[in-house]
Amino acid sequence: MVVRDWAPQLEILSHPSTGGFMSHCGWNSSMESITMGVPIAAWPMASEQPMNAVLITKLLKVGIIVKDWSRRDQIVMSTTVENAVKMLMASKEGDVIRKRAVDLGGAVRSSMDKGGVSRMELDSFVAHITR
Repeated sequence: MVVRDWAPQLEILSHPSTGGFMSHCGWNSSMESITMGVPIAAWPMASEQPMNAVLITKLLKVGIIVKDWSRRDQIVMSTTVENAVKMLMASKEGDVIRKRAVDLGGAVRSSMDKGGVSRMELDSFVAHITR
């Protein structure tokens, strides 16, 4: 499915039938996808997106590159998109990426639970600014 207008992204990413997310790799979209444990087909367009794509694909290894930033001026062929989706959804490499995304998503969500590191840091910050 291709959605061109606004969409309830978190609702879509949290749905169990969502197997992957083709994203421009903006920070909010990247964090939402990672938090929901959904692997990313990275297609950066501008600003911080190329750096986020590197974080997603090379460091966290929860996604693949659809279009490399160094080729940003080239037209993307439908076969390029097809091959990226097949790699992410129907290959051994994709299996590893999808599992890593699920595991990382669980860790991120746990960090926000009571007693989780992100929750404790937020609570500490709030306590500091309200004293």
